[in-house]
Amino acid sequence: MDERLLTDLKSTIRSIPDYPRPGVIFRDITTLLGNARAFRRVVDKLVQPWPGSKIDKVAGIEARGFILGGAVAHQLSAGFVPIRKKGKLPHETVRIVYSLEYGVDEMEMHRDAIAPGDRVILVDDLIATGGTAGGAVQLLRKMGAEVVAAVFVIDLPELGGAQKLREMGVTVRTLIAFEGH
Repeated sequence: MDERLLTDLKSTIRSIPDYPRPGVIFRDITTLLGNARAFRRVVDKLVQPWPGSKIDKVAGIEARGFILGGAVAHQLSAGFVPIRKKGKLPHETVRIVYSLEYGVDEMEMHRDAIAPGDRVILVDDLIATGGTAGGAVQLLRKMGAEVVAAVFVIDLPELGGAQKLREMGVTVRTLIAFEGH
């Protein structure tokens, strides 16, 4: 990893203790997104090593995955697919129920967003337990997509999400790891 990029990431990702609940350190990338140089460098790194390869779609997980995923899709000349919480999309959807650390949730995408055989990269800001990202991978595969990789700015390795995705056969790339939750 490029030392300058690590410095940019460390200085532009805000850590907020005890949010959304006591004991959790929230890693806030809105400060990174507001820094034009850091944002550009992050998008450039998330895109690697896929320029020139055939990526049909980039799928972003609500909400920060929309920002990053849109930029990655633009760089790869690929389409963008939003994966949203249940009830947020206006057209016919396909849905999946997935497990979270403390329960279950549902996410969906438009039924016509993915064609069988589409090569897709999944994007989000952070991988923690892997529940949401794993659910997104299952949803994409349910529609016949080939999930080429899942890319994240931040990994919380203690929570095992990146490993969970690897066990699902997904290539995982992250830019920086933080210890703790």
